Amino acid sequence: MNKNTFEKVSLGKGEMNVYDFGKIRLHAYKTNDFIDDEVFIAEKDGKAVIIESPCFYDNISELTEYLSDLNVDGILVAYHGAGASFMPDVPKYATQNALDYSKNGGGKALINNFTSAFGEIFDCSVHQITDVIGEGRINIGGMDFVITQTAEAFDIEIPEINAVYTHMLGHDCHSIIAGNAHADAVIAQLNGYISKGFDLILTSHYTPEDLKDAQTKISYLTNLKAIASGCKNADDFKSVVKKNFPQYSGENYLDMTAGFFFA
Repeated sequence: MNKNTFEKVSLGKGEMNVYDFGKIRLHAYKTNDFIDDEVFIAEKDGKAVIIESPCFYDNISELTEYLSDLNVDGILVAYHGAGASFMPDVPKYATQNALDYSKNGGGKALINNFTSAFGEIFDCSVHQITDVIGEGRINIGGMDFVITQTAEAFDIEIPEINAVYTHMLGHDCHSIIAGNAHADAVIAQLNGYISKGFDLILTSHYTPEDLKDAQTKISYLTNLKAIASGCKNADDFKSVVKKNFPQYSGENYLDMTAGFFFA
C-alpha cells in the first residue's frame, strides 16, 4: 500500500485519509490541532477499533460524528491518555505501563503542560482503562492486533494490513530524543520495521509514512548523535542541527532534545 493512495475526506476542522485494503479500511484522522495529533481507525465488517484519542473538544465532537455509522468495539490508548470525553462508554485497552504513564508518569506531565497552554479547549481528563492487556496478539472487533510494550507505553502491529503504529517518526521534523541511548533505541526500532517490511508506519503526530521515511529518520538520528558529540552546549547543538536540517519542523521538539543531550 502506497502511503499516498487514499481517499481524502474534508471535515470541518480536520481531514480523514481513508486507505482501502479490501477487507479492512484504515481511516487516518488528521486533527489539525495545536499538537498535530493523528488518530487511526481500523474498520472491518462495520466494526471499528480506534488507536489513540483526540484531546481537543472540537476534534472529539467532529470524530464522534464521523464514526456515527460504525460500531466502535474498542479504543487502544497508548501514548495519548487525555480526551476521556471521547466515547466514554467504549472499552479502553492499554498495558499497565501505558496506564501508569498517563495517570502518573511522563504522559501526565505532558497533559498538565497542555492544560496550562491551551486551557478549556483541551480535554485534560484521562481515559479510564477497562481492559489491561499484555504483550502479544489480541483480537478486538474481529481484527488482530499485536502489542509490543515500549519504555513509555506500547506499539501496535496490524497484521492484516501490514502496518505498525508507534508514537513518533516524522521523516522531515524533529523528534524528542532523550540522549544517545534513546537515539540508539529508536534506530534499532526503525531497523526492525525495515526488516519486517511494513507497508505503513502510523504515528501520533504525522500522516502515515513508509520504510523510505524510516531510513531517512535513521540518517537524521545518526547525524544528531554526531552533532551532539561535537558541540559544547545546547545552543550550539541547536544551531548546527538547524543548519543541517533547515526545512525540518518541530523546533519545540528540538529544544527538548537539546535539553536531554546537554542537561
